[in-house]
Amino acid sequence: MSKVYKLGITNNNNQKIREVNSIEVLANQGIIGDRHFKEFNDPYSQLSLIESENIDYYNIKYGLNIPYIDFRRNIITKGIRLNDLVGKKFLVGEVELEGVDLCRPCRHLCELLDQDNIIKEFLRRGGLRCQILSSSSIEVGNKIKVFN
Repeated sequence: MSKVYKLGITNNNNQKIREVNSIEVLANQGIIGDRHFKEFNDPYSQLSLIESENIDYYNIKYGLNIPYIDFRRNIITKGIRLNDLVGKKFLVGEVELEGVDLCRPCRHLCELLDQDNIIKEFLRRGGLRCQILSSSSIEVGNKIKVFN
């Protein structure tokens, strides 16, 4: 079963992401209280997801224990391949999303985590950027359902 494993937001850029149990999202704007929230928001900046399995793989491969939330995505998932959702619509709880692009890791993340190999390791594992199509809340444990 695909589900929301963890959630995180931060009010300002370059601040530590804080783990939360639920988030409120507004269609085409983003997550209320998050650094990227704004009216008429770019679909590439509204919401980001990453697979917990990709973080686990990285931590095991390099003998690390970097917390999921430190990878700076809003939703950490379990049991779903996010790369397959580019161009597709799906539900996270009651919220309808559309995958718009893969999240590519950046130099900033390398510096924050003090890991030079993040860009190489997460080039195709860095998650998914999504446009928010409906407003509601998302909670830890919500199911993720892909439309056929």
